[in-house]
Amino acid sequence: MKKLLPSLLLLLATTASALAAPTVRLTTELGVIEAELFADQAPATVANFLKYVDAGRYTGGVFHRTVKLNPDNQPHNAVKIEVIQGGVNPEHAEKDWPALALERTRDTGLKHLDGTLSMARAGPDTATSDFFICLGAQPELDFGGKRNPDGQGFAAFGRVTKGLDIVKKIQTAPAEGQTLTPPVKILKTERLP
Repeated sequence: MKKLLPSLLLLLATTASALAAPTVRLTTELGVIEAELFADQAPATVANFLKYVDAGRYTGGVFHRTVKLNPDNQPHNAVKIEVIQGGVNPEHAEKDWPALALERTRDTGLKHLDGTLSMARAGPDTATSDFFICLGAQPELDFGGKRNPDGQGFAAFGRVTKGLDIVKKIQTAPAEGQTLTPPVKILKTERLP
């Protein structure tokens, strides 16, 4: 029994870690992006994102927006950011689940750093399925930041662990303004074991 105890404890710790930080893979037409999700810090946001992943709604979706430090990419924004934004398969766009309550970075302790996944929103408590990935640190997207006039920030919930080079390829793909032309297709999304 004493010999089994360390193995059992390791198994339990590994299982708890996997449950607390699920990993997803987004296979795009430009390559693979993998991300760890922080379910222990942003449980509602992670559960919402995984609901769309598990239902297959991001499969066939697109990265449709690129925000760059190029002056004509953000001409009306005093506070500049760098992100790419993706969403569900357009066939499911009108079938989003209800919006979720904003999990503010003030409360989660998460920050918008290089590779952070976060939920797109118009106002507090309006996020549904669109998400974005940060390129570089974006503190103006945290609670108290000035990118959104309400100062509530955005709900960070994960981080890219593989494929940040693919995120950069998407950001530099052809675009008209902030709209990727054509959008970059998400061929498949899945949870990793």
